[in-house]
Amino acid sequence: MKITNRSIQTLLVLACLLFSFATAEAQKRKVRKAVPAGNAVLWESVDVSSQDLYFGPGGEAMLPDLSRIRFIKEEKGGYSTKYRIEDGAGNVWVAKTGLEAQSETASVRIMSGIGYKTEINYLVPTMTIPGKGTFSNVRLEARPANVDRGKAWKWGRTPFERTRQMQGLKIMMAFLNNWDMKSANNVILHKGNERQYVISDLGVTFGKTGNNPLPLFWRMGRSRNNPVDYSKAKFISGVSRNRVKIVFNGKNRSRLKDITRADARWLADLLTQLSDKQIEDAFRAANYSQADIALLTTAVKDRIEQLDRAGGSGRLATNR
Repeated sequence: MKITNRSIQTLLVLACLLFSFATAEAQKRKVRKAVPAGNAVLWESVDVSSQDLYFGPGGEAMLPDLSRIRFIKEEKGGYSTKYRIEDGAGNVWVAKTGLEAQSETASVRIMSGIGYKTEINYLVPTMTIPGKGTFSNVRLEARPANVDRGKAWKWGRTPFERTRQMQGLKIMMAFLNNWDMKSANNVILHKGNERQYVISDLGVTFGKTGNNPLPLFWRMGRSRNNPVDYSKAKFISGVSRNRVKIVFNGKNRSRLKDITRADARWLADLLTQLSDKQIEDAFRAANYSQADIALLTTAVKDRIEQLDRAGGSGRLATNR
């Protein structure tokens, strides 16, 4: 059969049309997958003063059953060693060992206590994982069967940009000294009719951020789960032209340059409702020593006072 130049041209045109159609369909599927159904939720109003910061967002009802532990697999990635396990009730958890377990447990309780959506976790002082060994201070993070874990959400690309709750979340990253403020540590949890925007990894908190804001050099001097470092670290350096100057030498630090006094006021109005006992309970739940509980509680209260002053109304003076 003789193939003419015209036939070849026709085939090429058809091929291009088919490729364009396939590409368009793939992009449509990608867009549909990127915007799943459900209400997007980052924060919700709660009665802060009644929140239980000892048992945290899972409450006493979700405490792990430690009567039997079954090792499932090792979880790859991240700074800490992690194992997926099943407890005596058949519930699945991710066990994180090492330095970040305590700081993450406490951070989740403070975040949840003021209304932010979080993971559900607990700190186990001593745990034996069959075939892996016995560990001290193990953080167990729930993997409920009725919650689907979606993709990571990206800073600056959420339905909440410029809202008080997002501005408050950014301040909280500096409040906790979460210098690893990267999108890879975020996740969307699909729970019922909600898409919960959650910061999944808060392990590098309660230490200090880098020594300076210069690229690469900011990494020098940073720490995690170091109560002494946290108690000495600076938080707010002042207020200028309605902008709150926050000291934060970590990833995505530029996102903290647009914090207003009104943003600080909104978050301070939540944090000032926490009692001393609630703050202490967050650290007791993370199995800190009495000395560290006292040091961290004092440091947190001092940061709340700084934020309260930056917000302008001095609410703390009348509420505590």
